Amino acid sequence: MTPRFFPTAIFTHVLGLALSLFASAAPFEAAHATTESSQPGAAGAPYPDMPLIAPIGVRTDKYLDVPDSAKGPAIDPAKGYRIQKLGDGLYMITDNAYQSMFLVYENGVVVVDAPPPFAAHIRSAIAEVTDKPITHVVYSHSHIDHIGGTKGLGGKPVIVAHKETKRLLARAHDPNRPLPTITFSDRYNLKVGSQVLELSYFGNGHEPGNIFVYAPAQKTLMVVDVIFPGWMPWRRLALAQDIEGYFEQVEKIMSVPFETLVAGHVARVGTRADVQLQSEFMNDLKTAASESLRTTKIGEGLDPRDVTNAWAVFDNYIDRVAAQCVNRLTPKWSKQLGGFDVFVWDQCYAMEQSLRID
Repeated sequence: MTPRFFPTAIFTHVLGLALSLFASAAPFEAAHATTESSQPGAAGAPYPDMPLIAPIGVRTDKYLDVPDSAKGPAIDPAKGYRIQKLGDGLYMITDNAYQSMFLVYENGVVVVDAPPPFAAHIRSAIAEVTDKPITHVVYSHSHIDHIGGTKGLGGKPVIVAHKETKRLLARAHDPNRPLPTITFSDRYNLKVGSQVLELSYFGNGHEPGNIFVYAPAQKTLMVVDVIFPGWMPWRRLALAQDIEGYFEQVEKIMSVPFETLVAGHVARVGTRADVQLQSEFMNDLKTAASESLRTTKIGEGLDPRDVTNAWAVFDNYIDRVAAQCVNRLTPKWSKQLGGFDVFVWDQCYAMEQSLRID
């Protein structure tokens, strides 16, 4: 069973530590007299055993090279996007950073997500395949970076989304993200002509309302902001609102009989092997953060003048936990995942906080 680190226990420990450090502050201050003239709040000496990978807020001279396994086909710069056929009537559109899908049926086209960065190209991309109109739009979830180009698609399509997505969009009052006209709670089969999209909801992981979109005839699954094929997940586990739920959804994806995964981001479609690789990384992350929490001592190296500053005591501890977590992950993963060095500190911060308080 994964250990939990409860904030009440840590806070009690911190208070006790503060008193003991305060009692012995004189010899420590004498040994660190040179720090008294430094500007309060300015950067001090690095923590012991700091990773080579630059922490958040420190400029990186050159990021690690992106491994070939993370790369996808090139984009024609004159077009700004590429289309990839995924099966009978089903296509992905991407600019190699964002991804959406469209499904062609007898009387029209269903678009799944309209990311603003290339939403202006969606109609052009569809026109390469068919002259049928856009009749439906499916929202994967509420975030503007995936559906903020919907209004620009034109017309008055039927918009399908989870009921939580409608709630969040009603609160946002964003004219570029029109409210859904059809909502559902658990499952909804969108049948258009001879084509079907199975929409399912498995709870909050990335955010409330984030759904699975499965095209059974094409064995293609679209789940956005959960899997990042060949890449480190976006920072703080893709800003997951429920990290335990996020872990559960990665495993849930493997229960769907898909062959191709559209993940909403990065340069290529995913495979079952990509999901397994991310699951392995995330489990290693949890282990690394857990071990770092267990072995890092609270208050070690903290200036005694700061021991009555509870936030400073926690910050000192959390930073050192994250540093050890990064050190544990780097040997195995730094050359396997694109952008590992960009977000590994973020992942360690998110994971150790989840282990302490979730």
